[in-house]
Amino acid sequence: MSQAPAAKPNPLLEIGITILLPALVLMQLSSAERLGPLRALLLALAFPLAWGLWDAVKRRKLNWMAVLGVVSTLLTGGIGLLALDARWLAVKEAAVPGFIGLVILGSIWARRPLIHLLVFNASLFDVERVNAALQSKGNQAAFNTRLRQGTALLAMTFFFSSVANYVLARAVVTSPAGTEAFNQELGRLTLLSYPVIAIPSTVMMMALLWWLARQAKQLTGLDMGDMLHQG
Repeated sequence: MSQAPAAKPNPLLEIGITILLPALVLMQLSSAERLGPLRALLLALAFPLAWGLWDAVKRRKLNWMAVLGVVSTLLTGGIGLLALDARWLAVKEAAVPGFIGLVILGSIWARRPLIHLLVFNASLFDVERVNAALQSKGNQAAFNTRLRQGTALLAMTFFFSSVANYVLARAVVTSPAGTEAFNQELGRLTLLSYPVIAIPSTVMMMALLWWLARQAKQLTGLDMGDMLHQG
């Protein structure tokens, strides 16, 4: 008897646990009369860290994006615990998506660019049907070229996130780490990062998905509904 696939996490619940709760803890509980800066920071970081670990256990496999999220959380904690200059927070915020962008860009020259993993995969597309149609029309090589172009565009979305993260962090977090003011600013940064960075990045990803689907439609002759995974 086959095991049913794990249910996808509720995105609203994920936003609440990884963004809203940490921001509220940092902004409301960091005063000396409450938890204090250190304990409030540790509690706030515990939410996204626990969520990432729980998601990995539930799925029974490591999601490399979730792993990077856990690493990012631990780096933020390290900056706060070591009371490093606030500029290091901005560097960290830029480094994570920047590193992902560089890895994706470098994969253009690999046999299977990372767009196969992140966009053109079986959870979104009926990959076998698309590939069969491409081969029947002799357009597999042309589509592989489109995938490499799409990989470069995908890397650009992460570079945008890297620059936006740095600028936003430098503008919002200016107080020394380990202080109540630092926690307050980190909470505001957490809240602002979603509408200022995450939503535009998601829109760009959706535009890339639409572009890739159009390219596939032109080269396969299949309708969108025939190409997209229906499961």
